[in-house]
Amino acid sequence: MNEEPGVWMRAEIHEQPAALERLLAAELERVRALAAAAREQQVSLLFLAARGTSDHAAVYAKYLCEILVGLPAALAAPSVFTLYRAQVRLDHALVLGISQSGKAADAIAVLQAARGAGRLTGCVTNDPASPMAAAVEHPLCCHAGPEQSLPATKTYTTSLALVYALMAELAGRPELLDDLRRVPEWVQAALALEPQVAEAAERYRYMEECVVLARGINQCSALETALKLSETSYLRAHPYSAADFLHGPIAVVEDGYPCLLFAPSGRGLPVMGEVAREVSTRGGELVVLSDDAQLLAQARTALPLPAVPELLSPLVGIVVAQLFAYHVSRVKGRDPDRPRGLKKVTHTL
Repeated sequence: MNEEPGVWMRAEIHEQPAALERLLAAELERVRALAAAAREQQVSLLFLAARGTSDHAAVYAKYLCEILVGLPAALAAPSVFTLYRAQVRLDHALVLGISQSGKAADAIAVLQAARGAGRLTGCVTNDPASPMAAAVEHPLCCHAGPEQSLPATKTYTTSLALVYALMAELAGRPELLDDLRRVPEWVQAALALEPQVAEAAERYRYMEECVVLARGINQCSALETALKLSETSYLRAHPYSAADFLHGPIAVVEDGYPCLLFAPSGRGLPVMGEVAREVSTRGGELVVLSDDAQLLAQARTALPLPAVPELLSPLVGIVVAQLFAYHVSRVKGRDPDRPRGLKKVTHTL
């Protein structure tokens, strides 16, 4: 039976409030156990191993760990372990893998090496029976349910939620979980914006290239949005830190060049306002995802976001971006559930 193109991606985008509710009901005790083990072992470094969409969740973890916990965090280069067989000293590290499928072989190799050296290991995965879950002492489950569409949506937001919960516990700030418990309702508010997002997507039927910009905690959102646009619509979508963009790549901007800006309220908003002015001066076309009325008013295409605490904005804003990627794909006649030449699980070493 032939399904309507993209039926699974859209359905799974809309499943996210329920998936987040399940996670919050089922997994916080295991999050607390991992945080307690980290304190007991006097962890002084977070070392993250991930690939693809999960790598973007790891970027979020790095920012949160350094902002909330005050510990340095580093993203592993898995080839250091798999290709070069290097012995990396990870004294007093928590080594955390992130993989929705739990089958990322190179990330698993990092975890196995760390555990073999006696380091504390944990993971975030949607499959508690996966090889990654078996490789660590403290597996954390997303509870997102099976994901049929190739682009990750609900497994991404639930991964972010687990990362946030873990960092709140590591920071000794359990009150931050009160905000996390409101995320399902905020995501529901983002989903209610779909008619506006679908209408906006029509304008980008012939878009072939764009940049996606953010600053600070939403760098993961720029990375993830660019990936979603690339894999579902085959665009050349280039993600940048807004600061890095101003240091050179802004030269690509000319009349009508699409620039997507993640700009929720918070510490990063003034910088994003500066970038918006620079892009406009050069004739670029602003697509703005924000809750700030002044910045939205500058946009050619305004995609409003619910107002939420800045550190949780990646969990909510990305839902609007997922909807935008889905609808751009559909107006282009693509099937976002089955991007050409791609598989749900990619094996790399």
